[in-house]
Amino acid sequence: MKAATIESKFPLLAVEHDCIISKDVDITVAYRVELPELFTVTNTEYEAIHSSWAKAVKVLPEYCVVHKQDWFVRETYKPATDKDDMSFLSRSFEKHFNERPFLNHSCFLFLTKTTKERMRMQSNFSSLCRGNIIPKEVNKDTSVKFLEAVGQFERIMNDSGFVRLTRILSDEITGTDEQAGLIEKYFALSLDDTTCLEDLELGADGLRVGSKHVCLHTLSDAEDLPGRIGTDMRYEKLSTDRSDCRLSFASPVGLLLSCDHIYNQYLFIEDSAENLRKFEKSARNMQSLSRYSRGNQINKEWIDQYLNEAHSFGLTSIRTHFNVLAWSDDMEELKHIRNDVGSQLALMECKPRHNTVDAATLYWAGMPGNGGDFPAEESFYTFIEPALCFFTEETNYRSSPSPFGIKMADRVSGKPLHVDISDLPMKKGIITNRNKFILGPSGSGKSFFTNHMCRQYYEQGTHIVLVDTGNSYQGLCNLINKRTGGQDGVYFTYTEENPISFNPFFYG
Repeated sequence: MKAATIESKFPLLAVEHDCIISKDVDITVAYRVELPELFTVTNTEYEAIHSSWAKAVKVLPEYCVVHKQDWFVRETYKPATDKDDMSFLSRSFEKHFNERPFLNHSCFLFLTKTTKERMRMQSNFSSLCRGNIIPKEVNKDTSVKFLEAVGQFERIMNDSGFVRLTRILSDEITGTDEQAGLIEKYFALSLDDTTCLEDLELGADGLRVGSKHVCLHTLSDAEDLPGRIGTDMRYEKLSTDRSDCRLSFASPVGLLLSCDHIYNQYLFIEDSAENLRKFEKSARNMQSLSRYSRGNQINKEWIDQYLNEAHSFGLTSIRTHFNVLAWSDDMEELKHIRNDVGSQLALMECKPRHNTVDAATLYWAGMPGNGGDFPAEESFYTFIEPALCFFTEETNYRSSPSPFGIKMADRVSGKPLHVDISDLPMKKGIITNRNKFILGPSGSGKSFFTNHMCRQYYEQGTHIVLVDTGNSYQGLCNLINKRTGGQDGVYFTYTEENPISFNPFFYG
């Protein structure tokens, strides 16, 4: 087996002014992306997010690569039990969720300016297959125009109000003595700060990174796509006859795929007019050969339909590609993961293809800043708008930044979350008062939730008065009364010796 050092094949030259420079003079700007939380976006808002992406992509110059990379890594919950003033119930709550597994999501965006020649390279011209790479000189005018367009891209997305882009600086890309960089993390398939480089096996038998065995599923042909796509889809598990729960169209390969994986989304911005001219020429060739083959006639009709769409609606012709990179330390588990990925792609009505031929070059092209090394034969032609429908548009639930709140749990993974349903919504203007209305049928947990909320509010210094008509809060009152030595948790109830007309529950 042939062996080589990563250094001899490494396609990146330097990181300067927070930009990744490749040896083939590709310039890449990296962003960290904050997406809306799961189950919080409506159909109209999904369309608004899609429209913002489309506007932003259209400001980029020709021969650019838009690479959106979503990481979904399994982690375990680490309880915060080191506080001295924690109550028994709070400490028990944290211990209950100790090592609860959940899927952590991180999203990155890489905007790369490359050249016309690089955009058309096949997989056999990948830097992975070449010998020593001789660095070239950067064109200053091209880089200045590209960075101006990137600034407009960032402004459009941040002004949308749904997606937030944060520029990744040089130290975060290359890493420091204390913290691993983004490139190191990719080569270890881990987002931990203690990441170290491991050996790679890039061969016909499979792809291995350290002890992690990798499988790759690709969407690289228009024939693999469904007949109809949209910005979002109905999530049946949480939908009813009267209400729809909406998720993005690509959500089955996002948070709904419960294994370690990376979902790569590529857009290749080329000269749209030149692409359309090539299709016009191809259509004429198909027309002249249609009498010899019915396939030529059908292909000519498909090309005509594509050209009619482009000219009728002023659409931009681009190339695109999507792939799911999943991994596991256990080969038996990897077999199940391979089936799970295929099933989730089938939920999108896509034809799952397990790619073993170009797995190595696709993994290599997914390196931050190496989008220009993508093999052209693994992409297909479409327009900006339908391609963006395959972008994941949501992330997992996040804890509120406010120090005041209550403990809840993620409905997908069960991970504990700190949620502020009072002060933070008031500050953001979502609500105008702190009133709450708890609605549910008998036995659904209204009193249980209210007990939980009152206990947590009390432990954060809130004064509480309750009128209790069913003794639902007497146990909580007695617990606090004994803990405070009778100072709090005073419970007044009706007796024949002390007949009162209401039962106030007061402490604080």
